[in-house]
Amino acid sequence: MTQHEDVANGVESNGVEANTRQIEASVVTDFSDRMSYGGYLDLGTLLAAQRPISRPEHHDELLFIIQHQTTELWLKLVLHELEAACAYLRADELAPALKCVARVKHIQKTLTEQWSVLATLTPTEYAQFRNVLGNASGFQSYQYRAVEFVLGNKNAKMLQVFDADPLAHAVVRRALEQPSLYDEFLRLLARRGYPVPSAALERDVTLAWTFQPELVPLFASIYANPDEHWAAYETCEELVDLEDNFQLWRFRHLKTVERIIGSKTGTGGSSGAPFLRRALELTFFPELFAVRTEIPG
Repeated sequence: MTQHEDVANGVESNGVEANTRQIEASVVTDFSDRMSYGGYLDLGTLLAAQRPISRPEHHDELLFIIQHQTTELWLKLVLHELEAACAYLRADELAPALKCVARVKHIQKTLTEQWSVLATLTPTEYAQFRNVLGNASGFQSYQYRAVEFVLGNKNAKMLQVFDADPLAHAVVRRALEQPSLYDEFLRLLARRGYPVPSAALERDVTLAWTFQPELVPLFASIYANPDEHWAAYETCEELVDLEDNFQLWRFRHLKTVERIIGSKTGTGGSSGAPFLRRALELTFFPELFAVRTEIPG
């Protein structure tokens, strides 16, 4: 029988019969005393964590919960990678630090695209279960706040949001008190002989980074001779990517909120869309954008 005849009779030479793939004999199927996929990932706990509280349960509440839970999982990895990047920079290991940043950039793209899923929630659908959220709001995400702090946009007043949660408070406070990713990059540049102004190196790291014009000439010299300063030049562009991606995420957040609740106030007490819009004015690495004006051409 030819291969063509085999397929015509429902038997394929590659082990598929009647559109059913045969399980290979070597595939493990007994997990009574072996590590399984579900066991390794603790899926019993993970998949039991979605507990809608609307009564009767509203169909779309599960979407809302999963959207935010998956965001928190990605934020956990972002924080993990950024903290590692800071440690690598402190140790003068730039290459692995940039590997961490590269991974964060991919996560950011996933987080931004994820807003399109939530955007399928219509105003009418959300209104039917929004009341069960009480004062719960993404503003209270301690991992998001820690990520902002690690990137340099710090605000000690935010700590009070987490006073009732010692674990969250400790995570945010640690991010507040440690040098940011940008601080660590500038310190690395100084150790490598670049003329980083002392004010940038000796600043109070618990404060939000603010624009320091005296840094712009340093970055202008790096951008003027990228071949000579390739490592520094590449890192600058990676940081610009980080901020670009973060702003895109903020913008998609704003537009999704406007799409679903319009100009209503937020569940956490904020003004809603206007409050989110002001976040677009916040920056992480302002000198890396300002230097573009100084580049000839």
